[in-house]
Amino acid sequence: MNGPISKLARCAIYTRKSTEYNLELAFNSLDAQREACEAYIKSQAHEGWRLIPGRYDDGAFSGASL
Repeated sequence: MNGPISKLARCAIYTRKSTEYNLELAFNSLDAQREACEAYIKSQAHEGWRLIPGRYDDGAFSGASL
């Protein structure tokens, strides 16, 4: 698939961890989630996927409180 990219997909990454446990670590669950998402978006660059700037992180935010 070396043809032109037909459609650009702008991608945002949202990470969440429901508790404060281990958020103070230099590398925590939010960082691991972000790295995995960045790698996947990069793997789809040939399909027009592009990561938008900005971070959308919710540390110590439980989905039960939505």
